[in-house]
Amino acid sequence: MAKVKAKELRGKKKEELTKQLDDLKVELANLRVAKVTGGAASKLSKIRVVRKSIARVLTVIHQTQKENLRKFYRGKKYKPQDLRPKKTRAIRRLLTPRQLNLKTKKDQRKQRLYSKRKYAVKE
Repeated sequence: MAKVKAKELRGKKKEELTKQLDDLKVELANLRVAKVTGGAASKLSKIRVVRKSIARVLTVIHQTQKENLRKFYRGKKYKPQDLRPKKTRAIRRLLTPRQLNLKTKKDQRKQRLYSKRKYAVKE
């Protein structure tokens, strides 16, 4: 098999991708047998190409799977942790803007009774 392009793989369905993955794995096994039995140099150099092709197929499968999960959880209240934004631990634990603006009854009363004084300053 020739080198697989990720661009070509993205248009395929999951069943086609899994079939291609199985074919590549079988080919890799055959190439490894040829290596042990003292196969041609062309076969030995092909092992690397097949391994990289397997990695490309797996990458495309995982990316499409993750993309579908993102679509499924879009707009939902709870998401799996690997779909949430990473940021930093401190930022993730910050209060929300709404929580920051909440005032206690005592604070509300203080604001109402003792609001900031405004002065007219003559120039």
